[in-house]
Amino acid sequence: MKNLSIVCLLIAASGVSCSRTQAPPSQLPEVATVTVARQPVLLTTELPGRTSPYLIAEIRPQVNGLIQKRLFTEGADVQTGQELYQIDPAPFQAALDSAQANLPALRLRADRYKEALVDKAVSQQDFDDADAALKQAEAALEMARINLNYTHVVSPISGRIGASTVTDGAIVTAYQPTALATIQQLDPIYVDVPQSTSEMLRLQRLFNEGRLNRDGTNVNQVQLIMEDGTKYPLEGTLQFRDVSVDPTTASVTLRMVFPNPNAVLLPGMFVRAVVKEGVDQAMLIPQQAVSRDTKGNPVALIVNAAGKVEPRLLGLDRAIGDQWLVSTGLAPGDRVIAEGMQRVRPGAEVKAVPFDDARKQPRNAVQPASTSK
Repeated sequence: MKNLSIVCLLIAASGVSCSRTQAPPSQLPEVATVTVARQPVLLTTELPGRTSPYLIAEIRPQVNGLIQKRLFTEGADVQTGQELYQIDPAPFQAALDSAQANLPALRLRADRYKEALVDKAVSQQDFDDADAALKQAEAALEMARINLNYTHVVSPISGRIGASTVTDGAIVTAYQPTALATIQQLDPIYVDVPQSTSEMLRLQRLFNEGRLNRDGTNVNQVQLIMEDGTKYPLEGTLQFRDVSVDPTTASVTLRMVFPNPNAVLLPGMFVRAVVKEGVDQAMLIPQQAVSRDTKGNPVALIVNAAGKVEPRLLGLDRAIGDQWLVSTGLAPGDRVIAEGMQRVRPGAEVKAVPFDDARKQPRNAVQPASTSK
């Protein structure tokens, strides 16, 4: 103890305090931050829609008559020109035979009148009447031939035919309102989806501002998600955007064409189309870095140049994977706190360390994803 007292006296004489324990300096709370930077991100949008046939034909008779026989299997695939129904041809064959029988005599009469007209043996009017009668007979013969051909009801398109509304022995009339059957071409097949006019204008604005780049991106290629959530294996093509707006829904219709070789897609099915908008130079931050204030507004905490915590009110565009696409509130170079937010308050001085992106965030977080606002 005497030696210790001597040491303390010597230290005191040199101006340095002496104590048995010395308090460690206060440590700043540590937070993990992500530095914001713009990066190219392929933006996509999921739009609900329904399938519709590529071609559709309602089969109706073109002459009156009796159905002698149905020549197809309901629900089967038929080809263009394939005979579907046979209407009793007897009365039409008789009309054709009668027209053919009258034609030779009328032709001979017209020829004689033509020769006699040269010698002034008949008047011009007599020849004109004979010639007109011949032409009417030829037209009647052609009409009889056409009507006889109409007794063979054939398919105008290739596709899948539905149920028949008539059976053998039924009486049908020309161009009746009720179709005999309906044929739908299913390969390829249409997908019609509505897009709101506000969304359309937003995309046009981004493109005009130069934020949305479509160079090098085939925006016409579309993917499809089935009703059960599975992905349709074949890509489709965006064919056109309708030029008129539906006033009841304030939307325009996008029509897409998808190959459908195995008839997986049937008319009237509900699907979701994943439409490519383009490549945006976007700012992405982890979803865990965003919280909500008392009003429900999205907020992030950043570490400013002074090393202090600063709150930022954000504008979020959509979720892409496990990240948020930020539209407003941040600038490139901002350090957003992704871990340790619970230990700090706005205005507090903190120690910022890089967020371990390789460990905390999957690298494919910026891959195309669905719109979720």
